[in-house]
Amino acid sequence: MTKRLFGTDGVRGVANRDLTPELALRLGRAAGHVLGGPGNRIVIGRDTRRSGRMLESALAAGLCSVGVDVRLVGHLPTPGLAYLARTGDAVAGAVISASHNPALDNGIKFFDRRGLKLADAVEDDIEAMMRDDGELPRPTEGGIGLIGDARGLVKEYEDFLAADAPRLDGLRVALDCANGATYRVAPAVMARAGAEVLTFFDAPARAITAGATR
Repeated sequence: MTKRLFGTDGVRGVANRDLTPELALRLGRAAGHVLGGPGNRIVIGRDTRRSGRMLESALAAGLCSVGVDVRLVGHLPTPGLAYLARTGDAVAGAVISASHNPALDNGIKFFDRRGLKLADAVEDDIEAMMRDDGELPRPTEGGIGLIGDARGLVKEYEDFLAADAPRLDGLRVALDCANGATYRVAPAVMARAGAEVLTFFDAPARAITAGATR
């Protein structure tokens, strides 16, 4: 019996060993076909792991190769991506993250247009299409999907959170972002709620660079 690719929370594994760019590309092709196909749009976000951009590029290439347009929102926590999947004009969303797992891991999780995790049956359809990749379309020229920079959409999630946040006027808040996916949104929302925000570990790019030189 073939092991199921999708687990309880998307497709996960050690980045570039289990979850490879080749796998991400095939996953993008199959998911793009099953979730809407040519002429539709999928939004992609990611956390701050070193492997995130590599997998984002491969996933986006797979989606474009079946005619799906891609909008990249950059660093965003998983709930934020789910929010954007249900409030914009995308047919689905994908987040590249392995949550609390070790830094060498990564994952790809899809959301439908309601911002909900895909049903098991839909995930099974995607896996089946990955096995039958030769049956998937390969449009040329104008049929190839486009990739767009949509980092501005993060502000919409920030607005959503700020609208429901309690007032924090007069409070001084120490915020440790752990160089994670909330490093932009969390300080902004706290500040808009009226707090004086002291932010720590909110520079993931510098942290990754420092790690590479050790």
